[in-house]
Amino acid sequence: MAPKRSARGRFPLALLMLAGLPLGGGPAAARLLHAASHKAEVVLAGGCYWGVESVFRHVKGISSATSGLATPVAAGAASAPFAEAVRLVYDPSRISFARILDVFFSVAHDPTQLDRQGPDVGTRYRSIVFVQNDSQRAVVRAYIDSLTRAHAYRRPIVTEVAALHSFEVMPPDQQDYAEKHPTDPYIVTNDKPKIEALYQRFPQLYRP
Repeated sequence: MAPKRSARGRFPLALLMLAGLPLGGGPAAARLLHAASHKAEVVLAGGCYWGVESVFRHVKGISSATSGLATPVAAGAASAPFAEAVRLVYDPSRISFARILDVFFSVAHDPTQLDRQGPDVGTRYRSIVFVQNDSQRAVVRAYIDSLTRAHAYRRPIVTEVAALHSFEVMPPDQQDYAEKHPTDPYIVTNDKPKIEALYQRFPQLYRP
C-alpha cells in the first residue's frame, strides 16, 4: 500500500524537521542528523532484504548496503525472532539520517503491514528501525509520530524501534540479488516498482 499523497502530490518529507518540531534529543539529536563524520551506519528491516537493499543501492550518499538477519536487543536471547534487514553505510555530509527515513518509510516498504510485506508473511518480514542510542531512538519516534499526526497512511504505522543485538551477513548469492537477477518474477513484481517510485519521488537522490 502506497502512502497517501499530500495536497501537492508529494509524500511529506522529514515532517518534524520541516515544521521545526523538537527532535526530542536536543543538541545530541542535531549532531546525529548533521554528523561531521563521512561514515555512519543504520540497520533497517522492511520485508525481504532484496527489496530494501535494491532501493538503497540507488540512493546517493549510500556507500554500501548489506543484506543480513538482524536480531533486536529487546527480544533478548539468541533464540529471539530475527528479521531480514539491510545494514547501510552512508555519508552524512551527502544524505541525512532523516532523508534515509524518508526513503525507507515512503518507498522501500509499507510500515503499516504487521509481520509481513506483500507476499512474504512472518515475523522475519516485520518493520524495524534499529537505533544505536537514545538520541537516535528519540529522532525515529518523533519522525513516526509526525507521520501519524499528518495521517500519511490510512492504517497505523507498526514499525518497531529497537537496539541491535546481532547482525548476520548473508552469503554472496543473497547480496545484490535484484541487480543480479533483474528478470526474476519476484523482483519484477515486488522490487522493480520500488526503484521506479524512488526515481519519481526522490529524483534528487536517485542514482542509476
